[in-house]
Amino acid sequence: MSEQPQGKFLATTALVVVVLVVGYYIMNAPDRRSEGQKIGDAINELPNGVDKAARQLKDRTPAEKLSDAAGDAGDDLKKATNQQ
Repeated sequence: MSEQPQGKFLATTALVVVVLVVGYYIMNAPDRRSEGQKIGDAINELPNGVDKAARQLKDRTPAEKLSDAAGDAGDDLKKATNQQ
């Protein structure tokens, strides 16, 4: 009976490691958009500012895109509360 908790621990640890490895590779995947898709994304982003539109033309990983989105949300929150 003492081996069952150890087996659960090993299975849980293996699952966590697999999830972390898969998450790492997903978040660091290369940008596979074509030039036309990048330009289209930049055009769609123009109403939000030229700097945000220009970002769409760069090759960025999903992690970088997520970081940019978090920064933009923080900036929007500061503007909404007049803490510029």
